[in-house]
Amino acid sequence: MRDYFIRRFLLIPPTLLGITLIVFLITRLVPGGPLERALMEMKQADIASGHGSFGGGRNMAISEEQVQQLKAYYGLDKPVLVSYGLWLGKIVRGDLGTSYRYNEPVWNVIRERFPVSLFYGLITLVITYAISIPLGIVKAVRHRSLLDNASSVFIFMGYAVPGYVLGALLLLLFAARLPWFPMGGFTSYGFSDLSVWGKIADLSRHAALPLTCYLIGSFAVTTLLMKNHLMDNLAADYMRTAVAKGASFRQAVIRHALRNSLIPIATTFGQNIVALVTGSFLIETIFDINGFGLLGLTSIFDRDYPVVMGIFLLSSLLLLVGNILSDVLVAVIDPRIRFR
Repeated sequence: MRDYFIRRFLLIPPTLLGITLIVFLITRLVPGGPLERALMEMKQADIASGHGSFGGGRNMAISEEQVQQLKAYYGLDKPVLVSYGLWLGKIVRGDLGTSYRYNEPVWNVIRERFPVSLFYGLITLVITYAISIPLGIVKAVRHRSLLDNASSVFIFMGYAVPGYVLGALLLLLFAARLPWFPMGGFTSYGFSDLSVWGKIADLSRHAALPLTCYLIGSFAVTTLLMKNHLMDNLAADYMRTAVAKGASFRQAVIRHALRNSLIPIATTFGQNIVALVTGSFLIETIFDINGFGLLGLTSIFDRDYPVVMGIFLLSSLLLLVGNILSDVLVAVIDPRIRFR
């Protein structure tokens, strides 16, 4: 098993190499790149200043030499593979490049947003597993009971309603019509001047509605996944055998059925690690949360390709490491599994 995980870790660099190469090629092939956006902004500035149309006559806003300087600034004056090699060399040295929009190192731009998404991601992950797994167990053991039927109504409602749609409704009801919660943002403007308890209260008021939207989808999926797999295991032959040999139903559930039912939960843990950081750009957009997901969306719209590449690199790395952690959890839960 040790050799298997060593090979998995050794496969991370070539996998990242392939992912980043594909994304880098896409950023070069899609229209409307940073150079085109810069030229369009200069054209609009030229027209607004009253110099007439852009690109012709005596009032041309930019010369060919300036165009070449812009290409050199954006790294578009070299072949694609050469530019990718230069970017890769910076990555090896720990340099993610410089953002076109913010004119700051990409790592600094990402680091400013990282704690925000990590805050929501950690709370969502902890609450989801802490509630969904016990609830799924109770629903499976007491199938078709009043508790199961009543909770299923809310779970299926949460499964059917997307988080961003719920966010818009909650914002309209509890922030616009009933001013119980702020309209958006991560904290208030005077957050730094508040006391410790004041900061906790302010952060809680801002986080209540977004956390509800984050939890609604993952909570429903995890609960149903736990319940369905536990019900399948409760109907298996080995459960009847365990009870026939003298084990109580509670012992058979805890020692046998529950452990096997946790395997699907463990396999999805790696994907939740990525969601832990990246979050949801739609929810962050609705609540004006300056997190990792919103940064990725605005970077794509602004053609801020160094930030886009940095986000894809970190997200892919987290996904690969998360998949390895999922394999580790599966091996811990089920001793029958041996990776070779």
